[in-house]
Amino acid sequence: MSPRRSSRLSLCAAAIGALAIAAFAVTPSRAAEEAVIIPPPAADVQPASGLQTAVLAGGCFWGVQGVFQHTAGVVNAVSGYAGGTKATADYNLVSMGTTAHAEVVEVKYDPKKISYGKILQIFFSVVHDPTQLNRQGPDTGTQYRSAIFTTSDEQKKVAEAYIAQLNGAKVYKKPIVTKVGPLEAFYAAEAYHQDYMTLHPNQPYIAFNDIPKVHNLKKIFASDYLDKPTLVSSAKASN
Repeated sequence: MSPRRSSRLSLCAAAIGALAIAAFAVTPSRAAEEAVIIPPPAADVQPASGLQTAVLAGGCFWGVQGVFQHTAGVVNAVSGYAGGTKATADYNLVSMGTTAHAEVVEVKYDPKKISYGKILQIFFSVVHDPTQLNRQGPDTGTQYRSAIFTTSDEQKKVAEAYIAQLNGAKVYKKPIVTKVGPLEAFYAAEAYHQDYMTLHPNQPYIAFNDIPKVHNLKKIFASDYLDKPTLVSSAKASN
């Protein structure tokens, strides 16, 4: 396990020591760079009745969740795991990079307010760098891979077509490495991972790697930005 990964594990515990915070203060971040402005997908999923689900992996789920919690039309965004089995859907096991799981976020959205294509556009533009293989910023390993776990054939077609569109337009300097495949199951992450960005905005890892993503969302997708995040805790309270 890398020193960076070991440090981040300690930060996830309830008691965050001063030494761990100091370690993150000097960790370089690529997430703080300017996001890539990209065109919307040429094809999109047809609107449907009722809430819809998108499951996305783009590095540490803290930042992915944080961005979509500030996205209009998103009803709930839950950090979790996908790609492996229920028995190994545990943070300590997933962090070893041997479970086949990826850190993901399950995005429940209202298709009357936001489309699947718009969610993908935000995902590829401000959430993460889709050209990085098995890593994002300071985090490395297959658990941090870029992936789209689809819940229908239509989602799969739209996601694959969008990747081909972006690659064809050479939007990025390198090819997109995002994998697209069907969702077998989603497992919610431990409670202390939920709403992490909102609860720990001054933690150096969050401040350097994730808060800039929300700033880019507000800058590039102003009409889709929510100043007040839609939190998991709020969604539970309203049910």
